[in-house]
Amino acid sequence: MVKRVWSTDLGRLQGETARVCGWLHRKRELKNLVFLTLRDARGLAQAVIEDQALMEFAKKLRTESVVAVEGRVFGSAEAAGGVEFRDPSIEVIAEAESPAPLDISKKEIGAHQSTILDHAALALRHPAERAKFGLSAITMASFRRFLAGEGFTEIQTPKIVGSATESGATVFKLDYFGRPAYLAQSPQLYKQTMVGVFERVFEVGPVFRAEPHATVRHLNEYVSMDAEMGFIGDHRDIMALLSELVRTMLRDLASEGRNELALLGARLPEAPEVFPIVRFKDAQEMIYRATGEDCRGENDLAPGHEKWLGEWAAKEYLSDFLFVEGYPMSKRPFYTQPCPDDPEYSNSFDLLFRGLELVTGGQRLHRYADYLAAMSKKGIDPAIFGGYLEAFRYGMPPHGGFAIGLERWLARLLELENVRETTLFPRDIHRLSP
Repeated sequence: MVKRVWSTDLGRLQGETARVCGWLHRKRELKNLVFLTLRDARGLAQAVIEDQALMEFAKKLRTESVVAVEGRVFGSAEAAGGVEFRDPSIEVIAEAESPAPLDISKKEIGAHQSTILDHAALALRHPAERAKFGLSAITMASFRRFLAGEGFTEIQTPKIVGSATESGATVFKLDYFGRPAYLAQSPQLYKQTMVGVFERVFEVGPVFRAEPHATVRHLNEYVSMDAEMGFIGDHRDIMALLSELVRTMLRDLASEGRNELALLGARLPEAPEVFPIVRFKDAQEMIYRATGEDCRGENDLAPGHEKWLGEWAAKEYLSDFLFVEGYPMSKRPFYTQPCPDDPEYSNSFDLLFRGLELVTGGQRLHRYADYLAAMSKKGIDPAIFGGYLEAFRYGMPPHGGFAIGLERWLARLLELENVRETTLFPRDIHRLSP
């Protein structure tokens, strides 16, 4: 048997016999010809059939059947990749049992998003859909490479936990052999603990948020790319690391994902050497002066205000990224380090990407006594966090970190409005399958 090759290898095999395996992507029937387009994991290949008996056989094949095409490869300016099979043999490996509910042979699927999500197993085969998640894979690989090169160790932390990380109102509760437990909102407490072991750690994994929302920017399960590092001066050290990480991921996407980006018509963002930074209070004042909307005194930025700041950064600094630092302590979790000069505000930040919050991060408390005081102020029983607090009882350096939502990163990168478009199998208040 001729060894299988990828569709993208055919260009260098003109005049030779080759074998491509994949899915029947499209059929075009003419009076004396049948054109078959085969799709594998890397691209498309065309076969031209002139034999009458083989034409009749091919006409009966349903799209999405798994087939192998074998034959000589010829140049063709009209065919995908500039080559095609002529008079090949066709082997049916697994026939589609029924007509497909979606037509994925066109440039766009052309169905409502709910229909696409209902038939994700099929819709994800569409080249443009597949390209999104190729970029997702490149992002994760780049994230890992960069942090490993900076001396970080990859860890995996529990997703079933005994206490809420940030707020008991936004966790999924479950019965753990008769005891209450929760799906983890983030690896935050564990990655801080591991700073005491490796100093620098990162994780790529799922997190769960129980907010009953159905917005275009939120999910109840998503992939979080987390990092935490010790021996920092303050949150600005984390911001510097994050800036270089973002630029590295964009460079890798431009190089390794150029085919996917071209297929999707994506415009890579402007990422200057130094991302602009604005203080939270200053940002509120700017918004008020420019728009008349008085958000001063609020403890967070509304989506419309984030959008305005994104447009301001793009205009003033030619940057699609903007750091907002110094959020109110009332908005941040108990483990956040207050600003030494203004303890009502924090040594924390958000990174806005094209006018939408992408990353939250900052400096954490590192002294045991400070944790007890912070928990007392928020009415938290320290006994609930006994295992976590033990790390600080026995000494922890100043440290901090951040978390990037993978699906939101990809949605902003591709300038898509709904984060479900960049999620393989979304989980939200309405959707638990497929």
